[in-house]
Parts: sequence; C-alpha cells; structure tokens
Amino acid sequence: MPFDQSDGLHYYQFDIFSKEVLNAVFTRQGGISPEPWTSLNLSISVGDDSQRVTENRMHAFNALGRNPASLHDVWLVHGVDIVHADAPRPLDSPSQKADILFTDNPAVSLFMRFADCVPLLFHDPVKKVVGIAHAGWMGTVKGVAEVSVKAMQERYGSKPGDIVAGIGPSIGVDHYEVGGEVADQFRGKFESDSEKILQTRDGRIYLDLWTANALQLQNAGVEQIQISGLCTACHLDDWYSHRAEKGRTGRFGALMALA
Repeated sequence: MPFDQSDGLHYYQFDIFSKEVLNAVFTRQGGISPEPWTSLNLSISVGDDSQRVTENRMHAFNALGRNPASLHDVWLVHGVDIVHADAPRPLDSPSQKADILFTDNPAVSLFMRFADCVPLLFHDPVKKVVGIAHAGWMGTVKGVAEVSVKAMQERYGSKPGDIVAGIGPSIGVDHYEVGGEVADQFRGKFESDSEKILQTRDGRIYLDLWTANALQLQNAGVEQIQISGLCTACHLDDWYSHRAEKGRTGRFGALMALA
C-alpha cells in the first residue's frame, strides 16, 4: 500500500489494483492554496479561490499524465445516486448530483473530493470498468457500497467475485464519535453486525466506517478488498479532516482511470 511522488505531489496508491488501472488518492501536499486550505485543495466549494483550485487540479492530473480535460466528477450529496460517465464532463457544464461514479471509457478520468468521508474505489478487470464512490455516514447507512456493486452488475455485467475494491483514507473509528440517533440507524441497517461497527467507550459511541463498508462489500459478494487504514484526523500533514479542523479545511482528491 505504497505512497508515490510525482512533480512535487505525494499520493497514495492501492496495490490491490492491476496495472490496467491508474489510481491515486492525493495528499494535501504540493499545492498553492494558503491556509486554511493548505495546500493541494481540490474543491471550489470550501471558500478557496477558484483559480487556485483549477491550478491545483491541473497539477494533480498532469502529475499522473492525465489530460485535465478528461475529468468527470460529480456534486456530492451524501446519497446513492449513480452517474455512468461515458465521456468526460464538458468543463462548461455543471456537475451532476451523485455519489457513485463509473466508467468503462479509458478517455475518462473519474475524480472525487473528500475530507473524512470514505473513498471507495472499484475495478472490474474482466469487464474493464472503474468507479469511485463517496461514503460518509449517511451514504454508508443508505448502502452506497452495495448499491455500487449492484450497479456494476446491472450496467456492465460484472460478477462480484471479479470486482476489486479499495477503502481509502478517511476518518478512523477513534476520532468518529456519533450520537444515539446515528447509531440507531446503523443498528437498524446492520443488525447483528452493528456490534462490529459501533464501539462504546466511557459512555460515548464511535463509528467504524471502514468496517461498515467492508461488510457491505463482502455481503455483496466482493472478496478482493484492501483497506488503507489511514485516518484523516490522525494525519493532518497529509489529509484534510473536516471534523478535526472544525470545517475550516480543503478537500483532497481521488482519481481513477483505465490505463
């Protein structure tokens, strides 16, 4: 599960994916944005100057040898809606609202932004499909991981046993305290498995999003899963954390493409 560098950028790459796939989860290092977005902020929705964000985004794509015009992204809404990107998104058109994004077109670079929520990366090497999903607590309890697997089956004919999945850097259980209402939703969703997801310490409840999404994937038939195990709140030098930085922060990006 190595980190790599290119053109001054530092990024995480899953080693579970084959060489047919380009995957990268960019750290916050190597950009031009000032505090509180220091430094490779890739979102225009958090108050940073749009020209800086555009330059950061171009730097990220160029570092991986991808044309910035190959981008297809979505406007995240903490749901389970799906976009199938048959072509790059025209840069003068608005992003569609969705939290699951797939393509089987090598000319498309899928791109999403995160700051505590879980990046889910998918590859089917048989049907030659890649995808990214955004799994915060709301998306997780709505079943974003299982919905993603089902979408790959229905749209591309994928077999769950062929699908390879990565669970990226996101907030870890030790930093993710939740209230009773959220915990009750997870108990209703996961039933007996909720004991593996919810931890109670000193009267406080903590949510394990990594395990929750891994369980969903396994229950959907996915056997090849890699968890990065990197907590965004623990490693602020590398990652943005909405919770640890009290909302005043940027967003790091995840990119997925067929090589």
